[in-house]
Parts: sequence; structure tokens; C-alpha cells
Amino acid sequence: MIRTTPAHRVALCALAAMFLSAPAFGASQTNWTQYRFSNAKVGVNPSETVLSAKNVTGLTTIWTAKAKAAINSSAAVVGGVAFVGSGNGKVYAYNATTGKPVWTASTGGAIYSSPAVVKGVLYIGSSDDNLYAFNAKTGKKIWASPTGGPIKSSPVVEKGVVYIGSADAKLYAFDAKTGNQLWATATGKEIDSSPAIAGGNVYVGSNDDNLYAFNATTGSQLWTGATGGPIYSTPSIYKGAVYVGSVDAKLYAFDAQTGSQLWTATTNGDLWGSQAVDKGVVYVVSGGSGNYELYAFNATNGTLIWNSANISGELGSPPTVANGVVYFGSKDDDVYAFSAKTGKQLWSAATKNIVIASPVVANGMVYVGSYDGTFYVYGLKGQARRVTSR
Repeated sequence: MIRTTPAHRVALCALAAMFLSAPAFGASQTNWTQYRFSNAKVGVNPSETVLSAKNVTGLTTIWTAKAKAAINSSAAVVGGVAFVGSGNGKVYAYNATTGKPVWTASTGGAIYSSPAVVKGVLYIGSSDDNLYAFNAKTGKKIWASPTGGPIKSSPVVEKGVVYIGSADAKLYAFDAKTGNQLWATATGKEIDSSPAIAGGNVYVGSNDDNLYAFNATTGSQLWTGATGGPIYSTPSIYKGAVYVGSVDAKLYAFDAQTGSQLWTATTNGDLWGSQAVDKGVVYVVSGGSGNYELYAFNATNGTLIWNSANISGELGSPPTVANGVVYFGSKDDDVYAFSAKTGKQLWSAATKNIVIASPVVANGMVYVGSYDGTFYVYGLKGQARRVTSR
């Protein structure tokens, strides 16, 4: 029999707790801090090692949570906590593994924006015209700063500054600590697109059919790139190029520094949602009258690599890529997983309403909200205790 002291027992308990709370199947803890994963908004988790094209068929519901209103917001997963906004104006925080509620915070309007969690602070826009900052640990409001219109755009944070678009046709920059407005610059129409940042520049689409590039420090306009329709898509920045979809059914690539058009690729339907860019391939979901497809294009020249036709229902959410798998939600109420290499469907799961929110993939789990007011979390069997939060 091994004798232990009280100090030894405390240490053993702490060690056990560490292993019990660690990600399943030996995964490293990866944070998905904001909409489309990174400031460049490429929609890719490069650190995912648990889920792959070989085992994604085994995904099952791990836990669900009732938000009691449609969920347009994509999630953030940081420090073992999953954060998501809802149409009832509330932000929810859940234990990312078990679904146990951590806190709930309220804004003054419906939330279409997705949260960004940086240095212990959660930033999110609301249709009450305000950008909010909450303590990510407690949910306590730190500040709220007004814009001139409802916010559907999702914030991006860099070097102590929060950038976000508004329906008043302006892109705003706020001090991340105080909420003080640093600058605001106008586009031609309302901004539903979310900003992306790289190389000291901030890029955002506008409903006036243009992609804009601004100096991130001063807000001065650098260039505009014209498309043939409104831009709701969030631009993605990858290896010196900016990719963005338009409602004219085309995917565009622009030079990030000059704004010169590099190429366009035509799809069978309008591009409402953002694209994902991974390993030299751009993935995008089209949607239109009767034709809904997932496309893979060469990021250098726009050449079609493959497209998945004859998918039932209308595709709705921007795609997410992780470890060789493309995930997206659909207006047929389902969430899908496809092979990034071949375009073959690997998995699907049904919700009870349309799925507009972009799925988040982190630590072997898939997080996505539905219009049915439920936040769904999928994982492999045995990954976590199955629970339902109410």
C-alpha cells in the first residue's frame, strides 16, 4: 500500500482534474477567437487534428443548448468556453465540452454579429446600433459604443483597436479598452460584410458593389475594387490577394496592395456568404434559384478544381475548413461535411430549421447554431458526456 500525504493527494486531484478537462483524444487546445478564425478571415483552423476525412462520418450530437431565438451568429471557442449570440439580443457562454451554462449577457437588439474574444474581452455588435465589450469570464458589460445604424458585421481586433461595419455605410475603429471612437470612414451603402486585416490595411465589402481597402491606423481609403453586385461576403486575405464573393454570382480575387483585379470565377448562384481559403484552394458556397453548390477554385488563377452539384436544399452558410474537411450549413436545415480534396459528401446532421451560421471546428468538436434557436455541438462518440442545456 502506498502512503500519501495531504499535499500529495491535493497534487493528484489537481492532475486528475487537468486530464479530465483536457480536449479529448489527445488534441491540443486550440482557440477559435473570432468570425472566420483569424484576422485574415480565411475560415480555416490549421491546428485541428482530431477530426479528419477518415473519421468525420462518426460525428454525433454531444450537447445542445436552447437560445430561444434564431441563431445567425457564428461561435467563438476560447479557453474551454463557447460563446455565441442570438436573435433575442443575448450572448451565451457555455462550457465548450459539456454545454454547461457559464453566463448570459444582454444587448439592446437582435444579434447577427459573431463574437471576437481577445485578451479576456468579448466584442460583439448588435442591431441596437452598438458595439459591446463584455468581460469574457463573467459576462459583465465593460462598455457599449454607438454607430449610426444596426450592426450585422462581426468585429476584428488588432493592436488594441476594434474594427466593425455598420448599416450607416461606415467602417468604424474603436479603442479596444475604452470604446472610444478613433475614426469612421464612409462607403457608398450599408456594410453587412465583416472587416479583415493584413499588412496594416483593413478590407471590407459594401452593398454598393465595391470592396474597400483602408489604412488601419488612419481610416484613409486606399483603393476600391468593383464587382457586379452587393457584397455581403467577408473578404479573405491569403498570400497577397483578397478574395470576396458578390451577389452577381462571381468570386473575385484582387491584389491586396493595389486593388487590381487578378481573376474572377463564375458560379451557378449568388455568393451571399464568405469563402474559405486553405492550401491554395478557395472554397465557396453558391445559392440561387434552384442551383446550390459547393465550389473549390485554384487560389492563384481561379480555375475550377471541383464542384459538388445536386445537393438537396439551398446552401446557406459560409464554409469552414479543418484538416481536409469542409463544413457548412444549409437552408435545408442540415449541417454538412465534405472532403476538401475530392468534394465528396462525408457526413450530414439535421437541425429543425435553416442554418445560416458558419460552423466552428475546434478541438474535435463542431459548433453551429440554427434558426430553430438551438446551438448544436457535434463530436466523436465518447468525446464528452452528452448533455442538453435549457
